[in-house]
Amino acid sequence: MSTPTFNRLILALRVGNNPDHHLWNNNGTWWCHYTEHLPNYTKRRVRRSLHTKDRGIARVLRDSLLHRSEINEEEVSHV
Repeated sequence: MSTPTFNRLILALRVGNNPDHHLWNNNGTWWCHYTEHLPNYTKRRVRRSLHTKDRGIARVLRDSLLHRSEINEEEVSHV
């Protein structure tokens, strides 16, 4: 029996009741933090500044960023 080979990026997202999950306010500027699990069984912690001081805008930007990461994940998995 062979071990399955994973050749794609897996985005790890934890979903809960917290509308600010994956968001961090650093001295007034909102950041998005998430983890990518890579094909070589390692992980990469991603931190992206959202360049805003507004929580509502940060939530929209976070959702957009994570959606783009999902699309990129699909592109990687088809390689």
